[in-house]
Amino acid sequence: MTRLPSCLALLVLAGGLALAGCNDSNTRPTSTTSGTASSSSGSTTSRSASATTRTAAKPRPSRTEALPDQTGIPACDNYLATYIACHQAAGIYPPDQIEGRYEAMREGLLKDSLDPDIRPQLGNRCTSLANQLHQALHGKSCATQPAAPATSGSR
Repeated sequence: MTRLPSCLALLVLAGGLALAGCNDSNTRPTSTTSGTASSSSGSTTSRSASATTRTAAKPRPSRTEALPDQTGIPACDNYLATYIACHQAAGIYPPDQIEGRYEAMREGLLKDSLDPDIRPQLGNRCTSLANQLHQALHGKSCATQPAAPATSGSR
């Protein structure tokens, strides 16, 4: 019976190691923590942990870095050029949300165009987005809707 606790402890340890091996550190935000711990004997120890400072990909450009006017990828630049008109025609989002969604999409694509690891896939991504939008249009045109004619004093 004395082997049961040690076998159980070994099993728990093996399970913990298996779970730690499956851990995907890329899904956690990068952070560094430090703290001071006091033991019951009154001694104080200081420790620092930086368990999640590893990143697999290069960080995206910061918001302070100036973004270009265009991605330089024709499929993405065309998609962005027609985004507002096509989304209005398709009625995918409420009209008051389209501008904000456009800005978010534009900023994301422009940032991704600066990342050498992501840039090679952007052409396919934008082509896919454009195809999905075209399907949502159900044959409608993306041409900007003309404003209602203003009434003038002359008839």
